[in-house]
Amino acid sequence: MTLNTGLFELYRGENPIVDIVAVHGLNGDPFRTWTTEGSGKMWLKDPSLLPSNLKNSRILTYGYNAMVTAVLGKTSSDRILQHAQTLVAELVADRELEDATQRPIIFICHSLGGIIVKRALAYSASRTSKSIEHLHSIYVSTFAILFLGTPHDGSNKAKLASTTRRMIGALVPSKLVDTEGQLLDALQEGSEVLQNITDMFVPLMKNFHIFFFWEQVKTSMGPTQDYVVEESSAAPILDNTERAGLPNDHVHMCKFESQTSPGYRLVVAALIRYSKEAPEVVSRRWKHAVEMLNSKRSQEAEELLR
Repeated sequence: MTLNTGLFELYRGENPIVDIVAVHGLNGDPFRTWTTEGSGKMWLKDPSLLPSNLKNSRILTYGYNAMVTAVLGKTSSDRILQHAQTLVAELVADRELEDATQRPIIFICHSLGGIIVKRALAYSASRTSKSIEHLHSIYVSTFAILFLGTPHDGSNKAKLASTTRRMIGALVPSKLVDTEGQLLDALQEGSEVLQNITDMFVPLMKNFHIFFFWEQVKTSMGPTQDYVVEESSAAPILDNTERAGLPNDHVHMCKFESQTSPGYRLVVAALIRYSKEAPEVVSRRWKHAVEMLNSKRSQEAEELLR
């Protein structure tokens, strides 16, 4: 199976004022995750859907190896960090070539894609040394994040492990799952990593507009039906964040057939609102960031002269 990895442009308005970046989750794909099964409509790309509502945007989708063994497991902290670092590097390179390094970014994340984005922003926020300060630009430019069914249980490891187990049950064909023992090790290890990433992200949250969405329909998993990510995990009640349910199951909450599909208007209205507010706010943030980086460089120069 060929993996679609990297950034793919889906739509480009004439004078884009914002980059919309979609990041899929476990066992996902940069195209299939966002596409309806029957009609094959990809709402991020279809001219009658998101591009018609956000004419002055550039819409991108990001792909990475999201098989269970590539995200969770014994080295899951390394793997998630690698995916996060690559996402930052790809976005920086793309935006440098577009001559748009300060254009606002809005992320749309499904499921564990939200974990990759949280880790990417924590990584970008910390890149302020002279030789790598270009990597800091993704953090400065990010205005908003829409989390669709992302688990945010930072405090409860056992609960997080069971969420991840349900995720695998819903998203991964059983023939691809290794033996139960290896999988349980991966879940335990993985839940530790997800907890650490949530801890890293919390101090940064005040800098972004955040909209949490949870699934309102249970997913069939063999003989049982269950929510893959429960409301309390997908949409923690936090100050200065928005939250809403989407009337679909975990797999289908990020697919929309038409402008009248349940949940479409809710998601797109937020994207339109954020796109209008982002340029002014991000422009101000860039002024502060440039001042901060220049001050840092001056201090470093003074220290060298001592």
